Amino acid sequence: MCEFSLKKMTLFHFGNCCALAYTPYFLIYKYSGLPDYGVFWKCIQAGAVYLLTQLGKMLFLATFFPATESLQSGRLDLLGETFKSTVDLADLFGVNFIMSQVPGKGELKILVAGIGWATAELGVTRFLPLWVGARGMEFDWKYMQMSLESNFSLVHHIAIATLVWLWSRNDLKRSILPFVGTLLLIGTYKPLIADVVTVVFHLNDWTALAFKAAFTAISGLLTLHLYVGFTQSSY
Repeated sequence: MCEFSLKKMTLFHFGNCCALAYTPYFLIYKYSGLPDYGVFWKCIQAGAVYLLTQLGKMLFLATFFPATESLQSGRLDLLGETFKSTVDLADLFGVNFIMSQVPGKGELKILVAGIGWATAELGVTRFLPLWVGARGMEFDWKYMQMSLESNFSLVHHIAIATLVWLWSRNDLKRSILPFVGTLLLIGTYKPLIADVVTVVFHLNDWTALAFKAAFTAISGLLTLHLYVGFTQSSY
């Protein structure tokens, strides 16, 4: 009886983590109007582009930057992590390719690329750890933190898709380009920035998560400001 109750509790914990991680993705897809455009398979294709992009990056990193313990005992291999984060610039080309394959207005392109990319990342990087870890015998807050962080990633990828779309516009004012480019670079190096801040200021897990949330919120709001300003000036 006790063993059955324990399994039930661990399954309940796993369900909570999955609900926290996946529900926002479903709600945004459903209520953003994407189902009305019949772009479900476009989102699937976006996920496929994500997988191919990550495979290419993995092969490149395995060839030129062999895996090392970058974060260990509060130490950070800044140069190595900077090179690895630079490879993440390939994601911008992948997002741009996805949007080039989606006909229609910019909002539709952004949502398909952002949600498709973020959902693929969620499935690849978080489902297995949740399935294995959140069903373990001992409760651990890190799986709740992982689920919360997946929500930040959704906002982050939609913001990145917005910035890539703005950068690709020929009618974007040249005075705005430096701001768009800066936000794209900051977004690309976001994991490195978060790691540096965590190590330098000795942040615990929850404080580091709060920093990531604030970082994502600020960059997202700045991106939204640029997008609204551009769309309003275009009409």
